[in-house]
Amino acid sequence: MACSSKLAVTMLVLGSLVASTIAASAQTPLPAPAQPAVLAPAQPAAQATADPIGSVATLEGSASVTHNNAASALQVSDAIFKGDTLQTGVDGTLGITFDDETTFTLKPNSRIDVDDYVYQEGGAHNAAVFKILSGTVAFVAAEVAHTGDMKIDTPTSSLGIRGTTGLIEVPAAGAGATGEVSIKLYQDADGRVGRIEVFGRDGAQLGILTREATGFAVRGGAPGGRFTAVPLQISAAEAERDRSFVRQAFATRTIGRQINIQRRNFLRQNPQRRNELRPGERRLPGQPGRPGFQPRGGQPFPGARPLPQRPPGGLPGQRRAPVERERRQNH
Repeated sequence: MACSSKLAVTMLVLGSLVASTIAASAQTPLPAPAQPAVLAPAQPAAQATADPIGSVATLEGSASVTHNNAASALQVSDAIFKGDTLQTGVDGTLGITFDDETTFTLKPNSRIDVDDYVYQEGGAHNAAVFKILSGTVAFVAAEVAHTGDMKIDTPTSSLGIRGTTGLIEVPAAGAGATGEVSIKLYQDADGRVGRIEVFGRDGAQLGILTREATGFAVRGGAPGGRFTAVPLQISAAEAERDRSFVRQAFATRTIGRQINIQRRNFLRQNPQRRNELRPGERRLPGQPGRPGFQPRGGQPFPGARPLPQRPPGGLPGQRRAPVERERRQNH
């Protein structure tokens, strides 16, 4: 009987403990089920805005531009952007002027790349790299060459431009690594003569041009061979022909300078319109393809000045504006 009493008491105690545990569990709230994480909607990446770095100043015949593998025909006043490849047709002569007034004039069947261009007035890091792939190109260096670092690459050479004027010829057969490229130095519009440092594509210095109407023919050797520079013998007739083309580049710079000033002034006064000008657009919607930067609807903005008029007979390389033709027909 004593054992039975002890067992009964033990069972009673255990029952009380179980009952207390169940009651305590009923009073303790269960943790809320985990909620799935809600991801914030991804914000669209800000589109990089590419500002123009120059303009088409003159155009005779046809020329095109390729940017991000998209090609389009060029017109006078079109904006030029970093990364552009410019190509003239069989009948095309093209003049382009950059914001620092560096100017290139391309004869027919010429092609150049605008590999890099950084310019800020008074800046300490101005730099530009242009690549002449084929054809005949005259150039007039300006502030980037004077205050920073300007380079021109060709299939056989790399040129350090130290504030000067020159002419480069890359024949169609010279597009390969062993082609021959002619590099010539001519005097600036003010009569000064700058300096061209000539390097082979292997980095070896080949020579320096410091005298007017002098040049090198730069040749590439066999694969793995050295590049060589042979002094050019420039005849009086050839020099005069080259100077005529260089003078055309001087005239192009005058026109391009005014187009660039008008474009910059307009965008400064109308910053909300900046996003309308992109490499694929080249000009503001409604802007006619004629000399002078025009806002939407073709109405000149306040303060715009007329561009220099070309002399009778026309400036080689400049397309006559449709408005000018209509005016002459009406009179």
